Amino acid sequence: MENMTRRTALALFASSLVRAAGKIPANQNVKWALGANLWNYFPRVAFTDILDVMKDTGFIGIRVTQFPQILKTYDITAEQMQKEVSKRGLHVITISFNGATQDPARRSEVLANARKAMEFLKPFGADRLVVFSPNRNAGSAEGAFKTMCEGFNQIGEVAGEMGFRAGLHNHMGQMVQDGEELDRCMAMTDPKLFWFSPDTAHLHLAGMDSAKILDRYKNRLMLADYKDAKRGTGNFLQNIYDLGDGDVDFPACHRALKAAAFKGWLIVDLDVARQGPRTSYERCGAYVVNTLESIYV
Repeated sequence: MENMTRRTALALFASSLVRAAGKIPANQNVKWALGANLWNYFPRVAFTDILDVMKDTGFIGIRVTQFPQILKTYDITAEQMQKEVSKRGLHVITISFNGATQDPARRSEVLANARKAMEFLKPFGADRLVVFSPNRNAGSAEGAFKTMCEGFNQIGEVAGEMGFRAGLHNHMGQMVQDGEELDRCMAMTDPKLFWFSPDTAHLHLAGMDSAKILDRYKNRLMLADYKDAKRGTGNFLQNIYDLGDGDVDFPACHRALKAAAFKGWLIVDLDVARQGPRTSYERCGAYVVNTLESIYV
C-alpha cells in the first residue's frame, strides 16, 4: 500500500509538471475529447491504455465508436468501463450513431438502437448523441433525403425525452456531405429537436469554410469535431493531420466559438496518427495550448 501511494504521488507530481509546462489543455469553457476509432488502425491494446493516453495528454473525454461491438472488442463491460473512466477523472461523452434513417421500413429499429445507445451513455453522465447520415449509395431512392430528415427529427424526439440532444455529424461519402446537403438537412430538421455536431475536416474536404459554418449554425451547435485536413489527392486518411498541420483555420473556428459563448466538448477525432496515438495527442494538446487557448479557453 505504501509503494502504491508513493507511485500515485509520483504520477500526480509528474502530471503537475506537464501541466505547468503548458502542454495540457485547460478544459474550461471548451472541454477536449478524442475518439476511440483511431485505435482501430493500430495493434489492439487494452481499453485502459486508451484511457491512460487521455489522462496524460489532457483529452479528458472519449467518443465511443462501433457500439455495442466495442465492448466485445476490448473485452470490457459497461460497468468496468465506468469504473476505469471514473477513477481517472475522465468522461465518456457520446457515441457515433448511425442507422438506416433513409428507410422508413427500418424506422422502429433505428429508434430502438438510438435509445439503446443513450441508455448506455446515461450512467456516464453523457447527454449528447452524434448522428451520422447514411452512406450516399443508400440515398438514391426518391424521397430518401426527406425520409432521413424525418428520421433525424424522431431521433431528436427520443433524445429529448431522455434528457439528451442529438445532432448531425457531416461526413464525406454520406448523404450529408457538401454544403448544399448540409443546409438542406438543417432546413428540413426541427431546430427544437435536432442539433448540429460538425466535423471541421469533413467540412473542409467538402469545400466549406469550417469557421463560417460554425458561425452559421451556432444556435444549433451541440459539440464539434476539431480535425485538421488538406484538400488533395489520395485516400481520405492521407488528407487528415494533427491539429495545426493541415489547412483548417482553427483560430477562426475558435473565434466563432468565442463569439457564440460556446461551452461544451470539442473532439479531436483523429483517423490517422503518423507517430502513434500518444504522440499525436501530445502534439494536438500543445497546439491547443499554444495557439487556441489565447483566443478562447
